[in-house]
Amino acid sequence: MSTYKFKVFRGDAATGRIVEDITERPALVNDQVLLSITHSGLCGTDEHFLRYGIALGHEGVGVVKELGPKVKHLKVGDRVAWGYVNGSCGECASCLEGYQIGCETHQIYGFNGTDSGSFGEAAVRSEEYLSVVPAELSSDAAAPLMCGGITVWAALMNNVKPYETVGIVGVGGLGHLAVQFAKAMGTEVVVFSSTESKKDEAFKMGATHFVATKGMTEMSVPRKVNHLLITASINPDWNLFYPVMAPGGTLYPLTVVDPKATLDIPQMGSMMNRIRVVFTMPTKSDYTNMLQFAARNGVAPVVDRDEMTKAGIERSMEKLRVGRTRYRGVLFASGEK
Repeated sequence: MSTYKFKVFRGDAATGRIVEDITERPALVNDQVLLSITHSGLCGTDEHFLRYGIALGHEGVGVVKELGPKVKHLKVGDRVAWGYVNGSCGECASCLEGYQIGCETHQIYGFNGTDSGSFGEAAVRSEEYLSVVPAELSSDAAAPLMCGGITVWAALMNNVKPYETVGIVGVGGLGHLAVQFAKAMGTEVVVFSSTESKKDEAFKMGATHFVATKGMTEMSVPRKVNHLLITASINPDWNLFYPVMAPGGTLYPLTVVDPKATLDIPQMGSMMNRIRVVFTMPTKSDYTNMLQFAARNGVAPVVDRDEMTKAGIERSMEKLRVGRTRYRGVLFASGEK
């Protein structure tokens, strides 16, 4: 039985620096698929795992090269994308509801399956957690959607109605995708950003209103916000935002800058105005639906590209670290445009 050797990029456990390594995987079993990686998104979550010694990356796009014996739908040559999850039991309540990421025996990025990351030449993944990329969607666009995009999609698609008003705090990697998705869904989109530096870009992406919050003690909006997506790296001043929330409105904290961070919100204001706080996770079908919706509606991240090499990854990680990425980092393999 053949084995597979290919290059991956890890974070060094001692230094946190990027290292190039060769991994070896056994012959394909069950529904496993061997993929040649062409593109990978770069996400803030990758920073969390720099010292774990794992193959980094969880926003992958690649081409199917070989099929395991129980693969049912994919064929060699298919272009597919993947995100956090690479396995689950398929039998627990969470799995049966489609939320495999909540499975107690799941295989997810950063915790097990340590050589299934998207920073490298190849990966072995389960067919069940691969989504075919529509022909109309570029690989540059598809990669960041598999974490950044799905994060905002899950909040919007599963909770928001087209006639409602969506507020988006922050116009960064998540926020600029949230603006596009919310607009394409038909909602009124209010963007809140600290300064006006991204105002013109926000309007081009689909914002209907823009509020620069720095120095403000009181805000006004044309219509109160039904859904407020927090995509900024820090929590907003709730005393500034609660007055523009509609009664019964919902807050969606979407960023995880510090895994140990806590959320502190006004208890009385939340109770009196029936403000809900909702944390969302995508189902397996959400990924395919999102990619198809993005392809039909022209939703695509603004990407900051670099080569998938040790030097390219380090450059991209540093730009992400200091806040100079506009708006999502994408790494491309040698030979890819």
